[in-house]
Amino acid sequence: MTFQVKLHQIRAFVAVTQSGSIRGASRALNLSQPALTKSIKELEEGMSARLFIRRSQGVALTECGESFYQHARLILEELRAAQEDILQRQGQLAGQINIGLGASVSRTLMPRVITAFHQKHPQVKMRIMEGQLVSMINSLRQGELDFTINTYYQGPYDQEFSFERLFEKPFAVFAREGHPAINARSITELLHYNWTLPTPRGSYYKQLEELFQKRSQIPNISVFCETFSACISLVAQSDFLSILPAELGQDPILAHRLKQINIVETLPQATYYLIQRRDVTQSPLTTALINQFRRECR
Repeated sequence: MTFQVKLHQIRAFVAVTQSGSIRGASRALNLSQPALTKSIKELEEGMSARLFIRRSQGVALTECGESFYQHARLILEELRAAQEDILQRQGQLAGQINIGLGASVSRTLMPRVITAFHQKHPQVKMRIMEGQLVSMINSLRQGELDFTINTYYQGPYDQEFSFERLFEKPFAVFAREGHPAINARSITELLHYNWTLPTPRGSYYKQLEELFQKRSQIPNISVFCETFSACISLVAQSDFLSILPAELGQDPILAHRLKQINIVETLPQATYYLIQRRDVTQSPLTTALINQFRRECR
């Protein structure tokens, strides 16, 4: 007879995994340690698999535990989303929306959209994650992010997620004010300088990498920044060069620190997509937020 996993066992398992100990999970769930220990024991016995390695400083997942955790997190996120969806369809305009945004979108489009949405739905809580798409893939898969707006360039996710084209942004080469290469007119003149770019994995920067290789113009990229802010800070305070959204040249905070180098080569525009799981049905409020982004992109 197949073992039927119970919801309280899933919650106990996820809590212990995330806290790293029975004691921490006990506090998080407001349950006694013996009750949690019993739930985990029943789960492991029922599944005939060891899920945790017990250590003096807590617990760690086994290989089976890692696999089960991926499914268990998604189950709890889907349950939360389903409960909120029903409440919203019954007229209770509250809940939580979790979104991921590319850094450029966070600086420009996001403030207008979130302000307008919050005015209409002040009871909705929101969590915003910033970064490249590659840093958000697992969160999208696990239902921890409802959607992201980001760049994307060919890769293994074409069949897993849906991609709705929203807008394009021009990018340009930037340096600090007073940089010795500020008057250069070709990337060829800049190749011997140090460059910094975000990691080129499945995004606009992957497209750039392939373009440079095709033109045999390969910059000396000695520093890869995982965050947009780190990249900007390095360019603004050193002789590193980078390729960033052209709009930064008019940014009231950064315009005096970053200067665009007007090269003759044409750089590709970055295309931004609304990206979500293909199998997901968004709640009414999440759909409303997506539509707000769509309107602002027109």
